[in-house]
Amino acid sequence: MPTTPLAPRPLDTLNALDLPANLDGRDGINRAPGRMQIAASNDLDAVRAWLARVADSKATFENYRKEAERLLLWSIVQLGKPLSSLTHEDMLAYQRFIADPQPASRWVAGGGRKHPRDDPRWRPFYGPLAPTSQRQAMVILNALFSWLVSAGYLAGNPLSLSRQRARRAAPRITRYLERDLWNEVKAYVEKLPRDTARERERHSRARWLLTLLYLGGLRISEVGANTMGDFFARRDASGEERWWLEVLGKGERTRLVPATAELMTELARYRRERELPPLPSPREETPLVLPLGQQTKPLTRAALHTIVKGIFAGAAARLREQGGEQAARAAQLERASAHWLRHSAGSHMADGELDLRLVRDNLGHASLTTTSLYLHSDDDRRHRETEDKHRIDW
Repeated sequence: MPTTPLAPRPLDTLNALDLPANLDGRDGINRAPGRMQIAASNDLDAVRAWLARVADSKATFENYRKEAERLLLWSIVQLGKPLSSLTHEDMLAYQRFIADPQPASRWVAGGGRKHPRDDPRWRPFYGPLAPTSQRQAMVILNALFSWLVSAGYLAGNPLSLSRQRARRAAPRITRYLERDLWNEVKAYVEKLPRDTARERERHSRARWLLTLLYLGGLRISEVGANTMGDFFARRDASGEERWWLEVLGKGERTRLVPATAELMTELARYRRERELPPLPSPREETPLVLPLGQQTKPLTRAALHTIVKGIFAGAAARLREQGGEQAARAAQLERASAHWLRHSAGSHMADGELDLRLVRDNLGHASLTTTSLYLHSDDDRRHRETEDKHRIDW
């Protein structure tokens, strides 16, 4: 007989869960016999050991924790069984569940709002997951189960029996802004009010943030994690001084982003607005984007995302006022996120006939090696061609 689900109860985060012996996984039916490579006697400890591997990467840690937490809570509350007793059939049911988490009152935050994790209104979902988010969730959970099997904690991976899709060519990027729509966003920013000091600061920040995301092709997490002291100048083979931005990015990999003359002009403009010297000093700890006012604490990823979404929403509203066919273009802007600017940067660089190998390196899709003169010369060419063919043109 199937296990009877638990009665409705408040949902706790991983940090606050206190599970009874019949639900903590010590006797899970999928527990591996023999010696383990991790010191975990229950499912919570095993999941925490898995998460500890990525604790130094905030974005990765939060994504992994979110998916593990969702599955663990669903297993306990919906099925009344520990994580280490989940079967292949359970995981098929979970895939259907995340497409529409029900009952919504138990699983979904009211109004899709995000609440702090210690807030009683916190819920693990903000609504049904889109197909891309569903696939990402299952990829992360497959990694969790595979690691727990390798660690000797689980006997098998309940997701390993899932149908493997045939490899096919990666689809073309569709989440980006065509140049005419990108121009609408820039036009909106340039029409932001600048009558007061606060308004001028808001306009200056919006303009600089879009410049950084587009010209630099940065991820939103990279904007929050790096500082202005990561800009540096060096002379190329011809003796010309060129600026670069050293970015610590995804997977703790470092890459060099060409800081074109246009990007450096915008940086100086923004710094003057904040009453800073035009050029940053080595090891300067000023965040790449500052909060409004006198604070110098780095903005969170969520705060930066909110700023960009607000700009897109404002530009969309401006388009809707024009009526007619502009409604469809406005709807596309309303769907856009900060990551669309990174995709837009890559697409526009490629459309501008910038060598695709240089686009790859600019966006950090491959690691950089700058230890030889030959590759150093390649870097100089990448800088020169990026400056010539990839512009924001405010």
